[in-house]
Amino acid sequence: METKDMKKSALALLFALALQSPSFGATLNGVTLADTSNAGGQDLVLNGIALRTKLFFKIYVGGLYLPAKEKDAAKILATDGPRQMVMHWIYEVSKAKSCEVWEEGLEANTPNPSPEVKQGFASLCSWMIDTKEGDRFVFTYVPGTGTTVEVKGERKGVVAGKAFADALFAVWLGPKPSAGGDFKKAILGG
Repeated sequence: METKDMKKSALALLFALALQSPSFGATLNGVTLADTSNAGGQDLVLNGIALRTKLFFKIYVGGLYLPAKEKDAAKILATDGPRQMVMHWIYEVSKAKSCEVWEEGLEANTPNPSPEVKQGFASLCSWMIDTKEGDRFVFTYVPGTGTTVEVKGERKGVVAGKAFADALFAVWLGPKPSAGGDFKKAILGG
């Protein structure tokens, strides 16, 4: 038989556990992204979350993490600070198609990319896989280190330089984002 004291104790315990467990920033299309992340020892906050669609297909949920909330894409790209993009796949996409989208995004948003940036995108493409629902890609830029690419929790490599990071993040934040203007607006918190 429950007493008032037992109920109060149970509620107090649940409240204490809730305070200790990680909080979540947002859920979209059944995908939950944490409200914080870490890049090179610096805490980042979820700036925005968006659903990438193509025609009628839902492709992935993306989340942009920054040191502080920011709505200005140009300012984000100009700042030499840590940033992270998470892609949580909800649709199967071939490696070849992913590589095609990376190349189109580079071409549309980075005029005259340097040979180093082009080589960085070639490395990025070599690390891609045929995606399945639930796969997660994480791209983390840390000044002085470069952009770490993780595919399904496995570190694939690091591409040095801010120029590569800017070109990569411009795929989502540039003037012609490959994921579309609504996606860009959403990850900018709009």
